[in-house]
Amino acid sequence: MKLTLRRAAATSVAAALAVLLSACGPSGSDADGAVRIGVSGADPEWDVLAEEAKKQGIDVKTVTFDDYQLPNKALADGDIELNAFQHLAFLSKFNQANHTDIVPIASTSVAPMGLYSLKHKSLADLPDGARIAIPNDPSNQGRALLVLQEAELIRVKEKAGIYGTPDDITDNPKHIKITPVDAQQTPRTLKDTAASVINDGVAKQAGYTIGQAIFRDDPRSAATRPYVNVIAARAGDRDDEKLRKVVEIYRSAKVQEAVKKSSGGARYVVDLPRAELQKELDRLGEQEG
Repeated sequence: MKLTLRRAAATSVAAALAVLLSACGPSGSDADGAVRIGVSGADPEWDVLAEEAKKQGIDVKTVTFDDYQLPNKALADGDIELNAFQHLAFLSKFNQANHTDIVPIASTSVAPMGLYSLKHKSLADLPDGARIAIPNDPSNQGRALLVLQEAELIRVKEKAGIYGTPDDITDNPKHIKITPVDAQQTPRTLKDTAASVINDGVAKQAGYTIGQAIFRDDPRSAATRPYVNVIAARAGDRDDEKLRKVVEIYRSAKVQEAVKKSSGGARYVVDLPRAELQKELDRLGEQEG
């Protein structure tokens, strides 16, 4: 597990772990009164958020994870107060699988999911029997298959919904060979595959922009509502005053300008009411049974 505290020296893994695993203080903060936010990647808006929060007397620390399963585990265990790395579909699956009660307290944005290739410049160039890598976690795998369906490369059973698997493919005219891999590894497969479906955040970490994708889904489509990214908290902290203040600061003009700048306009900013986010999360949970 790789953790980085970007606002602290953190000169060793032991030091980083000591900060992460420190005993929690009052609700909504650690023992020192700081609000720790778990993220994936190094988006500069979190540094801007920390700067703006400091002006209002709130100490915000960013904790970076390189494994999608860890930020929710850390949140559930009380090692951080918030996280901001996932969409609703991912959160729903995690809650179901781990019997956790993590809830969205604010929406952030919807990022497109793209199909990238180092060998082919367009969908039409993909050869018969092309091997395409996709993320293997349930929510991102299902979305990746829907991206390939939207690209008219495959067809997936309608009843598969947003959590489809390669077994749900009903039509594959170009005999595409699907290879599920860890989401963080999808960029690395580009050397050995015809193409790879890569999450926007993972693509960005690997040095790719959405403009380089040979195909992408539309983040403004109603079909992408399950993929709205959120700031999440433990259910018991959803009304914590300090955490709600952090969300308010996130919505400020300076932070939002940083979001737009860092994403190059690729992320579609969404500001949905908390009740609507919870309703969508509940709906996804019902679909899973």
